[in-house]
Amino acid sequence: MTLQAIADENALWRIVSDQCVPDQKLNHMPNPCVAVDLAGGYALLKDLVGRTQYLLLPTPRISGIESPAVLASNAPNYWADAWRERHYVEERALHHLPRDALGLAINSISGRSQNQLHIHIDCMRVDVTTALREHAAAVGPGWAKFPVPLVGHDYMAMRIDRPELGAANPFVLLADGVAGARGDMGHYTLVVVGYSAQGKDGFIVLAGHATPAVGNWGEGEQLQDHDCAAATAASR
Repeated sequence: MTLQAIADENALWRIVSDQCVPDQKLNHMPNPCVAVDLAGGYALLKDLVGRTQYLLLPTPRISGIESPAVLASNAPNYWADAWRERHYVEERALHHLPRDALGLAINSISGRSQNQLHIHIDCMRVDVTTALREHAAAVGPGWAKFPVPLVGHDYMAMRIDRPELGAANPFVLLADGVAGARGDMGHYTLVVVGYSAQGKDGFIVLAGHATPAVGNWGEGEQLQDHDCAAATAASR
């Protein structure tokens, strides 16, 4: 059972605040998390679903993508932190994976059941990776509609041309770059995927808008593969 499926919508917050952080402070053992960065303000937790899926969770109380805290001028870039911690996924996959086989995702309010911000770190679905490769030329430095649906849903896409996210915060890129998004953040889902072309590393950022009336719950996590078929492909 996924941690997101637990009936208690504050379960993740209780794990981080009542267990991981106190254990790290008292014993330097962040159980049940795999790591707690007190200076960085985040924890890493292995999700119960899938062999490779991890969650990055802020140690402060932040409800989700809709929280004003993610757009504050002094907000940490949790996406950059999550990308740096992707090695946990590769360790569980038992393979070094291509950059574009790894990605980060956060679901919208309607696509989540936990009210503590959490970024999913995992492998990408192979069909999603293929689509991003095939249509990479259509993704530029500004937001535009991605040419084809991904797992049945439409996304906006933009490219970041740098090997690390650094100051490029996808929350801010969405809020400042898509009309009306700043006042409607909770209905968006974001996905960040590694990207390589012509010897240069970067990222493709995808933004989807939840429309529950037509069955789109804003779950960018659906673009990930918690069984990590990419690891099987890498072993061939």
